[in-house]
Amino acid sequence: QVQLVQSGGGLVQAGDSLNLSCAASGGTFSVYSMGWFRQAPGKEREFVAAISGSGGFTYYGDSVKGRFTISRDNAKNTVALQMNSLKPEDTAMYYCAAGQAVRTTPPEYKYWGQGTQVTVSS
Repeated sequence: QVQLVQSGGGLVQAGDSLNLSCAASGGTFSVYSMGWFRQAPGKEREFVAAISGSGGFTYYGDSVKGRFTISRDNAKNTVALQMNSLKPEDTAMYYCAAGQAVRTTPPEYKYWGQGTQVTVSS
């Protein structure tokens, strides 16, 4: 029903910034809370950030607080993740997801984007 298409990502050096974007179609975007997760090789999928349907509430994983910012534009059906002060340990495949509420675990999100690679060199 809901399709999520991601853009952004790439190869950057430590200390640089990147902006990831996720565009939704096939549903009423404002109904969904949106989340960002990441997964590095050999590790479990990790919660990064989430935002409520109206954009009025945000929540961040401990490892990215103060560096990453999640935002959404319901008029454009998009959610973004601004990543600043990137570290090599931020290297992972990043996924956007849509769910019923702001949660920190993957099973709570029904729809997922295709993923985009972020690689941070030291």
